[in-house]
Amino acid sequence: MSIRSEIHGVLSAARMSTYEAAVDCAPQGDHAALDLYAWNAQVAAAFLAPLHICEVTLRNAVAAAIEAKYGENWPWSAGFEQSLATPLRGYNSRKDLFSARQPFQVGQVGKVIAESKFMFWQSMFTKRHDHRIWNQQLMRVLPFLDSTKSVADLRSSLFESLEKLRRLRNRIAHHEPIFTRDLALDLSLTHQLIGYRSKAAAAWMLKHQHVSVLLSSRPRIRACRA
Repeated sequence: MSIRSEIHGVLSAARMSTYEAAVDCAPQGDHAALDLYAWNAQVAAAFLAPLHICEVTLRNAVAAAIEAKYGENWPWSAGFEQSLATPLRGYNSRKDLFSARQPFQVGQVGKVIAESKFMFWQSMFTKRHDHRIWNQQLMRVLPFLDSTKSVADLRSSLFESLEKLRRLRNRIAHHEPIFTRDLALDLSLTHQLIGYRSKAAAAWMLKHQHVSVLLSSRPRIRACRA
């Protein structure tokens, strides 16, 4: 058995079929599929740092906005609890808040913030929070948003942008292919979101990320079947 054949077997034929189709290769007929697989894994790993900085930046911005409305111990605020959605189906932000704060004592806000899911922070950018929070706080916590646009439009755009990054993050977490995405656009969006909070932090992220280098060395998607 060749090394290439052994690696295909270890990763599984089903998993490798996506990469083989992308390079139009017969199974094990060329290194192109494995090269693409390795590159996909490398660029996925490289994206973790920008996504990490983006998530921490945005969740701290949201937490600051919530605190301004509900006080420094907002995770235990009855008013904040009641403001959260509790649908019979789909994402339940109130349930997630209860789960995130359960192990901690009142006052351990930083630990609750760290424990809360990405989806919790994204869910705060829905219209139910415009009157309570965003009409007063959006431009304060994200001062580099476009002030010519309405709060509702800005908040809606933030939700959609976070949804794109959440999907990317989930694919990376589950070791799925991301090579078909516009990864340069994903990086630009990540930079933009950080920049709404801090231009310096956005520039710092770009300086230390390695996604750009990998994008410049992406394996060519080519036909290798005669």
